[in-house]
Amino acid sequence: METWNADYLDKQYELWKKDPEALSSDWNNFFKGFELATDGKGPDGACTEDQALVQARIETLVHRYRDIGHLLSCLDPLVSCSTEHPLLDLPAFGLSVEDLDREFYTDLFPERGRATLKEIMGALRETYCREIGVEYMHLQDPEERAWLQERMEPERNRPDLSADQRRRILEKLCQSELFESFLNRKYPGQTRFSLEGADVVIPVLDALVDHAGNLGVKEIILGMSHRGRLNVQANVLLKSYDEIFCEFESTYDPTSIHGSGDVKYHKGYLADIDTPGGKAMRVALMSNPSHLESVDPVVEGFAHARQVQLNDQDQNRVMPVLLHGDAAFAGQGIVCEVLNMSRLDGYRTGGTIHVVVNNQIGYTTLPENARSTRYATDVAKMLMVPIFHVHGENPDAAVHVIRLACDYRMRFQKDVVIDLVCFRRYGHNEGDEPYFTQPMMYDRIRSRPPLYKLYLSLLESEGVATDEDAEKIQAGITDCLEAAFDTAKKATCSLPEDRFYDEWKGFQSDYTFSKVKTGVPLRTLKALGEKLNRVPEGFSLHRTLRRLLDRRAKMIAGKEGIDWAWAETLAFGLLLTEGIPVRLSGQDSRRGTFSQRHSVLTDQKTGEFFEPLNHLSGDQAPFECYNSLLSEVGVLGFEYGCSLARPEGLTLWEAQFGDFSNGAQTVIDLYLAGGESKWRRLSGLTLLLPHGYEGLGPEHSSARPERFLQLCAEENLQVCQPSTPAQYFHLLRRQAKAGYRKPLVIFTPKSLMRHPEVVSSPSDLSRDTFDPVLNDPDPPDRPKKVIFCSGKIYYELLARRRQVKANIPALVRIEQYYPFPKERLREVIESFQGVKTWLWVQEEPENMGAGWFIRPQLEKLVGKPVGYVGRDAAAAPAPGISAIYRQQQNEIVDKAVGRAEHTPTS
Repeated sequence: METWNADYLDKQYELWKKDPEALSSDWNNFFKGFELATDGKGPDGACTEDQALVQARIETLVHRYRDIGHLLSCLDPLVSCSTEHPLLDLPAFGLSVEDLDREFYTDLFPERGRATLKEIMGALRETYCREIGVEYMHLQDPEERAWLQERMEPERNRPDLSADQRRRILEKLCQSELFESFLNRKYPGQTRFSLEGADVVIPVLDALVDHAGNLGVKEIILGMSHRGRLNVQANVLLKSYDEIFCEFESTYDPTSIHGSGDVKYHKGYLADIDTPGGKAMRVALMSNPSHLESVDPVVEGFAHARQVQLNDQDQNRVMPVLLHGDAAFAGQGIVCEVLNMSRLDGYRTGGTIHVVVNNQIGYTTLPENARSTRYATDVAKMLMVPIFHVHGENPDAAVHVIRLACDYRMRFQKDVVIDLVCFRRYGHNEGDEPYFTQPMMYDRIRSRPPLYKLYLSLLESEGVATDEDAEKIQAGITDCLEAAFDTAKKATCSLPEDRFYDEWKGFQSDYTFSKVKTGVPLRTLKALGEKLNRVPEGFSLHRTLRRLLDRRAKMIAGKEGIDWAWAETLAFGLLLTEGIPVRLSGQDSRRGTFSQRHSVLTDQKTGEFFEPLNHLSGDQAPFECYNSLLSEVGVLGFEYGCSLARPEGLTLWEAQFGDFSNGAQTVIDLYLAGGESKWRRLSGLTLLLPHGYEGLGPEHSSARPERFLQLCAEENLQVCQPSTPAQYFHLLRRQAKAGYRKPLVIFTPKSLMRHPEVVSSPSDLSRDTFDPVLNDPDPPDRPKKVIFCSGKIYYELLARRRQVKANIPALVRIEQYYPFPKERLREVIESFQGVKTWLWVQEEPENMGAGWFIRPQLEKLVGKPVGYVGRDAAAAPAPGISAIYRQQQNEIVDKAVGRAEHTPTS
């Protein structure tokens, strides 16, 4: 401040005297300084303008050190530390060395209330410019800022660790280093993604498990990429060395292995351990493919579901923890999606602890080519959460920060980010040569001794540990490693027990075509429909929705056909009353993209919500329906995580349009399609993908069934396209009530939701079950042609059949593509005798849709070629010009069924 407004200053001072808390902390400190300098006389007393100006400069200095002091923090083990920054030098505040011995008011020394400028700067530099750099002044909540300051500034951000705690850190560092070096000797060149150079991660996670346990956390859901995964499993989760060495030996009996398996540094692990503090802690390390950050939303969804299961309303019993790489944290968009969902209803988990293992390199890419920001963690500033940067060779500081981060998360239920600045001692993997691309960096790395040796020297200098202590620790670790290695070498290893959560007991992986009873008595349907149509007294319902509820009442009474959305609502309601929870999320899912669902009603006068599905009975299961953030891969990953934790429920993700699943392809490919084969993890997640050609252009026509079918093998997925509300009703209930768990992909309709013929009767819903093949309900007498089809095109073919008079074909709908219903189709095919022409008809281009998948299998059953009718192969799923669309659609129907007399010729 170079100029002053005296009137404004006087007014602020009067406000401060009445209520100091009414002003910001900066003004508060400023006027305390005034009082101190003027002996309580205020601006009209002895304090001159110069004195006020200098005190203001002191406050600016304190604020700036809190804000950007991290720019002077000593973080990088590979370079010397900066000691000056132009924004933090005295001239930047209008101060000079002559001011160093002057006293000023400051809250940095609360017992004295004042200190010299030299003392103030010393305290600030100790707190914010040493091995811990803190970014927290972007937080907009003054309580959070004050909370952090109260825990950092009085102790100058110095660790307060006991001798026993520091000796445990030494032990963990020894375990980390000896484990990696042992593997390097015994299995040279085998890929393991060594943790060396970032050994501090092991004592950090060990301290987190212990500290969180002392704060009441019962479960940690852990996600991490492959670097250091084996080390974490061995030395934090206490997976036996024998199991790990067996994976290196690869001496499993092949006949005992289910599925493809996965490389050892991708696998998950479930650990039940006793913390040093004597607490029982469960840590679930989630399986992770090589797409590094894809596991982030899976962890969040799993943690959220566990919190629901445990009725953890405070979200303090289950804590998600994510370990990231620096290049991936800055570069992968899914990181932003997961950060964004952290405070949203339906997705919050009470805060995640993010640990960025900063190797200062991404494969061979240096930071200047990997991001446009100073720090790898800058993307996290989109949230109002603290970010700690820590020198990776200062274990005491790192353990101090992880404990502080855990305290913050538990206090404020928010994320917190830790940037551990380390290095990668060797190449990207054990077969990589880093000197090709970073010779100078690796010259510096080569000269760095192992971290446990550095730490031991520190402890020796402080009288905390001796060489003899370290030798004893190392001898014990080496003996265990050698004994486990000998065991693994001598015998064929048996597969380790596939431990997972008890909630999965009773569920199987084997798919079966055996019918699942999903029908219910008509009286049950009617009673449920009446409950679903009730709204609270005085609730101001939109008049259109009132008409909708009136129509639904007629539907359940049998006076009108039950449409798609009402069948879905009834299916959900029945499951809820049977004790099966239902969770549905997606963009605009509460109302439905096509204004069809209306699962959440809004009072037109008050804006309050009412969910009929949560008001069915006192002992019903919960119904959750959320309009998701505008994300596909993040939200689908989250829901996949939920389905892993809650096999007893029906978990659904709905795409706004079916092609939106394109944005979630990573989760579909790596988790839904391959999760069971790779990791023996089952999922019952259901995808609702609106699909159908209505002339709306290439983007919102196709849900890309060809992509899902290409992923189908070993009965890993269920892929269905039901064509009636009753079929949809039974399919949803089958998914929840069957004894097996497989992901289910449903291609749902758009225009058919309001098609007058796409309705079902109450008796259709009360019959037994879903039928994977629907034979012609009104077959022609001795047809010469049978058309196989699926979905919307059936109704167009049916309409044309009514118009033609000769060669009327039979229409057979395949409602389930995969697992392929061979026996059911055989029954249907055998019902047709003397048929000469068999066709598959689809709306999609020939290189898309289900035809390429279905036709070869139909030909085996029919015993002769099955022709194709549909669009020609194309680069885009559908035309964007309505005239072309109509022409193509007419040509399909004309060719399949025949031209009606009134059909236009062009």
